Amino acid sequence: MTGADGDRATDGDRGGRGGRAARLRERVESNALTALAVLTSAALVVAFYYPTATVLVEAVVVDGVFTLGVFAEVLTDPFYFGELARLLSGESPAAVARALLSPDRRLGIVGFTAYQAVLSTVASVALGLPAAYLLARFEFPGRRTLRSLTIVPFVLPSIMVAVGFVATFGDNGTLNAALGALGLPPVDLLFTLEAVVIAHAFYNAPLVARVTTAAWESVDASAVETARSLGAGPVRAFVDVVAPQVYPAVLTGAALTFVFTFGTFPIVLALGGFQLATVEVFVYRLVRDLSYAEAAALAIVELVVSLGVLLAYLRYEARNATSTRGARPLSRRSLVPPAPTLRELLPRAGLAAYVLVAGVIFLAPIASMILASVTGGDGALTLDHYRFLVERQRTGAAFQVRPWPAIRNSLAFAAAATLLALPMGVVVAVLTTRRYRGRTLVDAAAMAPLAVSGIIVGLGLLRGLVFGVEIAGWRIAASGAVAIVVAHAVSGYPFVVRTVSPGLSGLDRSLVESARALGASRARVIRDVELPLVWPAVVAGAAFAFAISIGEFTSTVVLATGADAYTMPVAIERFIGRRLGPATAMGVVLLVVTGLSFVVIERLGGEHGGL
Repeated sequence: MTGADGDRATDGDRGGRGGRAARLRERVESNALTALAVLTSAALVVAFYYPTATVLVEAVVVDGVFTLGVFAEVLTDPFYFGELARLLSGESPAAVARALLSPDRRLGIVGFTAYQAVLSTVASVALGLPAAYLLARFEFPGRRTLRSLTIVPFVLPSIMVAVGFVATFGDNGTLNAALGALGLPPVDLLFTLEAVVIAHAFYNAPLVARVTTAAWESVDASAVETARSLGAGPVRAFVDVVAPQVYPAVLTGAALTFVFTFGTFPIVLALGGFQLATVEVFVYRLVRDLSYAEAAALAIVELVVSLGVLLAYLRYEARNATSTRGARPLSRRSLVPPAPTLRELLPRAGLAAYVLVAGVIFLAPIASMILASVTGGDGALTLDHYRFLVERQRTGAAFQVRPWPAIRNSLAFAAAATLLALPMGVVVAVLTTRRYRGRTLVDAAAMAPLAVSGIIVGLGLLRGLVFGVEIAGWRIAASGAVAIVVAHAVSGYPFVVRTVSPGLSGLDRSLVESARALGASRARVIRDVELPLVWPAVVAGAAFAFAISIGEFTSTVVLATGADAYTMPVAIERFIGRRLGPATAMGVVLLVVTGLSFVVIERLGGEHGGL
């Protein structure tokens, strides 16, 4: 073969190899999204659906025999269902209705759980709406920072919130100290329904404020101006134009708050005790008593209620999803105008009163916890509580909770859980923002970890991954630490989904279509076009997953079977059962770690994120 022919042959070989490589790369990219979806589904089956099912099935399979006896006993037990149990037992609806209307009616555990969840939802909405109005409609120094901080209480560990409320509303708390200084009698709020509702409002009002602020900032100013030009006054324009665009967000916040407070556990256990126990508290108690069948039946009841509300919320969200692309937001007014009129002063006076109330509810527990961590029994400033942590770390027995392993475990678990939750959440967000039949059901199934008892998930992982399962003669087992990471990832990934999905839904689809028209595969469009545009929301989702893992308590307390798996929330729970001072000191450490995780949102995430 001549030199020229050899060169052409070599070029042809190279071209053939390059063409095969390009075709292989194109084939891999075209199937990448499908492969990631399959991997994510498999991970959820192994880490969530299968462990949960193995526990829940015990409600209907006892000693290998299918039965509805345990489930029927729970449904017809007045202890759980109150007067409604009589209806399920076959009594006439009229007699049950009269019993429900009587002052001596019994709600039962399930009824009381729903009752406190409704009260907590109302309180959260009442506290969250004025904050949304302030942030969306007024301009003032630090507004953006304050907006970023509104979500911090929502991701604070619930056990730490409980410590802060004990330090504030306890017999020797800051509230009674302040009342005593004013010569007023003390108040006793601990172990009352009021304390539980206020704590839930502290936890969830910022969530309501967050989603409502985002909706309020998306109201099209031109629609309001059109209404005003047609003769509508400010109130009529608000009712006819602004409110219809804002109240879906309020309903979203209310639905999520109900789901979260219906499945509440640490706050009720710490501030209400067993006399105000909810369904989740009794699931935990039954699990500790090894009454797995009854615990599973009760958990199914909780799942049906929570998942029903969650499904209704997702269907409503899908039905009312609107694009705000091209909308001109309402201009913000100065919070302190140079020459205010009476009409301008009234709403500002109301906001001033709200800020005072919100300061007591939101700032007092955190400030009280910090103060209690540096105050001794005689009221003098001291660092003894922090010295106790150092001493426990230095000389603590092997079975005792020591601070440094708890801090180290929390950080390591959170980092690992974030690395798992982030890709899972992004893949699910991509799948649930596409239009296809049954998308709402897929979304509900993906969001199921928000509705399922953390105790049940933890128990399923404990009896599966930790104790081990046999597959084809091989016994597969994992340490408690691995199971904790898996449980935390399952808890965190729905927040990644809810944070990334709004950004993906609001993207200009013409950019995606142009990239596809130029030959880019679906996976490459996601990688090179969509993800860079929603990257701040992805970072925000990662921060959410990290912070939620740092504060996760419910599943951790089941899975932390050894000192090597204790986390900071578990350490706080152990300390609070003995001495409040070390618990508050540990809570301050946890507060610092959680706060630092949200520096990522402030610096990189900006104001992005659905939650």
